[in-house]
Amino acid sequence: MVRCYGGYNATDYHSNTRKVVLGEPPMSRRVILARHGSIDAGQGGRFVGSTDAPLSAEGQEEALRLAAPLGELMPARCFSSPMLRARETAASALGPRVADLATDTDLREVDFGRWEGLTFEQARRDDQTAVDRWAAGDPGFAFPGGERLADFVDRVRGVGNRLAADVGDTVVAFTHAGVIRHLICHFLGLPWRNYVLFDVRYASLAVIELFDHKGVLTGLNLGLSKES
Repeated sequence: MVRCYGGYNATDYHSNTRKVVLGEPPMSRRVILARHGSIDAGQGGRFVGSTDAPLSAEGQEEALRLAAPLGELMPARCFSSPMLRARETAASALGPRVADLATDTDLREVDFGRWEGLTFEQARRDDQTAVDRWAAGDPGFAFPGGERLADFVDRVRGVGNRLAADVGDTVVAFTHAGVIRHLICHFLGLPWRNYVLFDVRYASLAVIELFDHKGVLTGLNLGLSKES
C-alpha cells in the first residue's frame, strides 16, 4: 500500500488514528482521482491534451473494471473533465450514477498547443529551447500556441481546493494524468515540479485522505488489471 505523507508527520497521522479508536471523529475527507482509460494506439506516446480523443475499445473495457473499486470507496459526489475520454470513463465506471456527474472545466488536461499529436522527440526537434524550458520547470513557459504552465498549475490548484471543500466526504474526479500528478503534489504539499515522480496509469485510481487539509496518499494506480 502506498502511503505518502505531505506536510504531515507520522505523529499527526497516528494521532488521528487514535481519535478513531477512541470515538473522536477526525477532520477527514477522501479525494479519489480517476485517470481515463486508454485512447487509440496511434496516439500512445504522443502529447494529447486539448485533443478530444475518445476511448479505444480497450479503454472502454478498462473503464468498466473501475466500477468495482469505485463501488467499494463509495464516492458521495462525482466530477469529470469535459473531455470525451474522461466522460466516457465516468459513464462506464459509474453506470446509472453517471446521471449525478458534474463537469468541471478545470479538470481538463493541459493544452499542448502545436505539440498536440507530436512525440517528445518530434517536439524536441521542433524547438529544443522550448523543451528545455519546460523540463527546467520555468513557470513563464507556455506550450507553443497552447497553455501557459503557470496558468495550468493555478487552475489545478483551484479545482483541488474545490474538491477538498466539497460537501461530500468522499469525492471522485475523472481526469487526466497531468492533472492527477499536479493534484497529488498540491494535496501533499509538495512543490509542483515533483509531479514527474508519479507514474499514473490509464484507468487507475489515486486515493488521497485529507486530515485538516493535509494529504496522505493512500493508494496509487488502484484498479488495474493483473495484466497491467
